[in-house]
Amino acid sequence: MGIFDLFRRQREVGNYPPSETRALATGYTADLIAARAEWLSGRSNMAELTATVQSCVSLWESGFTLADVTGTDLLDRRALAMLARSLALRGEAVFLIRDRLLPITDWDMKTLHGEPTAYRVSVSEVGGGHSQTVLAGEVLHVRIGSSPVTPWAGTSPLHRASLSASLLQEVECALRDVWRDAPIGSQIVPLPDSSSEDMASLRRSFRGARGQSLVIEGTAQAVAAGMHPQLEKRVEGLTPDMQRAMTAETLQAARGAVLMAYGVLPALLNPATTGPLVREAQRHLAQLVLQPLALIVAEEATAKLGQPVTLDVVRPMQAYDHGGKARAFGAMLQAYATAKEAGLDGAALQDAMTFIDWQE
Repeated sequence: MGIFDLFRRQREVGNYPPSETRALATGYTADLIAARAEWLSGRSNMAELTATVQSCVSLWESGFTLADVTGTDLLDRRALAMLARSLALRGEAVFLIRDRLLPITDWDMKTLHGEPTAYRVSVSEVGGGHSQTVLAGEVLHVRIGSSPVTPWAGTSPLHRASLSASLLQEVECALRDVWRDAPIGSQIVPLPDSSSEDMASLRRSFRGARGQSLVIEGTAQAVAAGMHPQLEKRVEGLTPDMQRAMTAETLQAARGAVLMAYGVLPALLNPATTGPLVREAQRHLAQLVLQPLALIVAEEATAKLGQPVTLDVVRPMQAYDHGGKARAFGAMLQAYATAKEAGLDGAALQDAMTFIDWQE
């Protein structure tokens, strides 16, 4: 028996060689891995590399980092920043509840009536992560953009607006390729004919010199191309005309669509934006985008931590409205003084404040 036979899993049977079982490149395992990769990174994993998406993610991250948290010490600034970035890019954030919140990189779950009951989670380590099975009460799972088909999973704004994200990616990739490969600034310079050696040396000297004369054209070349040698000679540029392709308009529209998908007003990134518009954009982001997400996080934390937890994103981001709040406070004091002079009682004043949507 040779050394090769010692390591064979199966011995030859008769005159037939041992059978070997191998995985197919296009089998079920490959399809499952591809679907898993798409679920993790979204339909396209390139649009999130753009500055537009990363600006939106940074706004979400900074807004959650400023949040006022009451009821728990587990939601510290670092955990809130990771939670916001995960929500912006993946649509859900999973943390294992221990003495602190441990971020989960990958997870699988078992559900009952559409709600998770158990998780198999993976915690990252420097030398390699480890997996463990835990109950749903030990996991803080926040998800946004859930559909009735998969209520246990979330979707990111970039995945929900994958067509606009793909457009932004294609336009920016096209612009990158143009600035990298196109002969921008290169020209065709007509010159009188000289010896073939001199013309060849001139062409070799300018070859590949971007932004300079790229081609030297002589009279012989013009005649060979069917042109009259006495026609007007002028310098011809080789820079591509990107204006006709409406690149700027398409890029601006794609950016605006992605910004609105994240709840950021496109006017915030307009170079002509003024102070009042910046304040309104910040107000819109804080009140209509981040605060509802903070309420979802607070509900999940209250259910899993067993004590009331609240998150307030609007108050720390109110620096945009100090002037308006000061005017509103002055108007309130004047209204109180006028009501006191008119002899209105507390019930009538409370009814008036309720009428204008003041809860307290």
